Amino acid sequence: MSIRIGILGYGNLGRGVECAIRQNQDMELMAVFTRRAPETVKILTETAKVCHINDVSDWKDKIDVMILCGGSATDLPEQTKEYARIFNVVDSFDTHAKIPEHFENVDAASKSGNNVAIISVGWDPGMFSLSRMYANAILPEGKDYTFWGKGVSQGHSDAIRRVEGVKDGKQYTIPVESALEAVRNGENPELTTRQKHIRECFVVLEEGADAKKVEAEIKNMPNYFADYDTTVHFISEEELKAKHSGIPHGGFVLRSGKTGVNKENNHIIEYSLRLDSNPEFTASVIAAYARAAYRLSKEGQSGCKTVFDIPPAYLSEKSGEELRATLL
Repeated sequence: MSIRIGILGYGNLGRGVECAIRQNQDMELMAVFTRRAPETVKILTETAKVCHINDVSDWKDKIDVMILCGGSATDLPEQTKEYARIFNVVDSFDTHAKIPEHFENVDAASKSGNNVAIISVGWDPGMFSLSRMYANAILPEGKDYTFWGKGVSQGHSDAIRRVEGVKDGKQYTIPVESALEAVRNGENPELTTRQKHIRECFVVLEEGADAKKVEAEIKNMPNYFADYDTTVHFISEEELKAKHSGIPHGGFVLRSGKTGVNKENNHIIEYSLRLDSNPEFTASVIAAYARAAYRLSKEGQSGCKTVFDIPPAYLSEKSGEELRATLL
C-alpha cells in the first residue's frame, strides 16, 4: 500500500515535494491544498486533486502524512500545530533560535490528536544538524564550524528587493575560502561573522535610481549586510534572468577534534552539500522523513520529533535486510 501524501502550500518547496514523491515508489500524492483559487493552480500529478486550504479537514482519513510547505516566519508556527491535531505532519521550520518553542507547541498538538509530527526537516536544520550531532558524539574534544554557500539566500534577496530604487535582485552567500582552509588544516581559528562569509549582490535598478545610494543602503543594512564584506553588482534585467534565475545552495559542516592521552592526534570531520536547487533538495529530505512519520504512526507513536529522534532505517524504502546487504 502506498503512503498517501498531502501537500499544503504549492510554492517552490511544494512543487519540489511533488517531484520527490514521483521518485519514491511507496508514495502517492493525494491532494495539494492552497490559499489560492484551486482552479488557478496547475500541478504535475493528474491523479491528485487541488483543494482550498479551508477543505483540509475533510481529508482526515484520506491522507497518511501532510507535508507543510509554508514559510517559517508566519505560516509554520501556526499551521504545524493546527494540522498536527488532524494529521501526521512534516515541516521545514528553519528559525533555529525558535525551534525549542516550536517543538513544545507542536508536541502538545500532535499528542492531542494522537499523531506524529517531525519538524525542522531539510538540510540546515536537518542533514547539517545530524552531521553536527554525530561529530560531537564522536569527537567530544573539539570545535564546530558551519559554512553556508555558495548559494542564493532567499531572505537576503528579498531584503535587497525592498530597497527603494531596486527593481529586482539576487544575493549569494559565499564562504571565505581562507577561513574554510584554516579549519580544514586543523588550525581551529576563532572566526567572526565577517571572516566566515561574504555576500555578493546582483541588482537591477529602477529607471532613474541612484546606484550609489542603493549600494550604500544595501551595504549598511543591519542584520543582513552590515556585518559582512558585501559586493554589489548592477546588471540588466535580461542578465539577471539569464544567469541568476536558479536557487542553488549548499555548504559545509566541519568538526575539528583531538584524541589521545595528550590530545596529540588531530581529526577533521567534514560533511558538504552542493545543490542545484535548494527547494528540491529540501523537498527530497522531507519526503524521506514523511516515510518515517508514517512508520512511527503505524507503531502507535505520537508527539513531536526532530531528525535526532528518527532511526536512519526508517527513512529508506529498503527493508532492513536490503540495507544490511547493500549499504552497511
